[in-house]
Amino acid sequence: MKNQFIILLALVVLNACNDKTKSSITQQPTLTDYTVGEKWVWKYKGVTTEGEVRSDGTDTRKIVNANGVLSITIGKDTIPVTEIVKPETSETPKYDWPLEVGKTWKYENNWTSQDGTTGNQSQDAVVLSYQEETVEAGTFMAYTIKYTGKTTNSRGYNADETEVWLYAPAVKTFIKLTQNQGDFHYVEELIEYSK
Repeated sequence: MKNQFIILLALVVLNACNDKTKSSITQQPTLTDYTVGEKWVWKYKGVTTEGEVRSDGTDTRKIVNANGVLSITIGKDTIPVTEIVKPETSETPKYDWPLEVGKTWKYENNWTSQDGTTGNQSQDAVVLSYQEETVEAGTFMAYTIKYTGKTTNSRGYNADETEVWLYAPAVKTFIKLTQNQGDFHYVEELIEYSK
C-alpha cells in the first residue's frame, strides 16, 4: 500500500510539472483575431560590451480603422492587418506555423537598410518550451524560441548571434526579445498591452 501511495504521489507531481511546460500547438493569427483599439507598447535598449548605448526607447503599435480597412500603425506607417497575417511563403520563415515545442526550422532574411546597406541573417530556430513568462505587461503563456546563427552585411560586418524570442499567442506577438550579436546586446520587452 505504501508503494502504491508513493507511485500515485510521483504521478501527481510529474503531472503538475508537466502542466508548467504543457505542449500546445498554435496557428498563425488571422484577421478576425485583431480588434480596433488593440495596442502594444515595448521598451527597448541596445548596448555594446563597451557600454555604448546604441538604442533606447519605446515602440507602440495600435490597431486602427483606416478608411474602413483594419490596419496596424507601426511608427509613421499604417499597414493593413491582412499584410501581417497573410501566410508566409518563404521556406525559411521567422515563425514556422504552427508553433509547437520541439519544432525546428531554418530562418533566413535578406534586407536592405535605408542607407542602402544590404545584409543577411541565417539562423537555426528551435521551440524550447511553452510556459508562463512574466514581463512588465503581465504574465502570459509563451513559447521560447531560440535562434542561433550569423548576420552579415555589405559593409563587412560579420557576427555570430543568438536571439531568444518569447511569443505569446494571447497577444499575437512577442513579449520579449533578447539578442546577442557580436559585441552588441539588445533587449525588447512588452510593457503594455490593451484591447
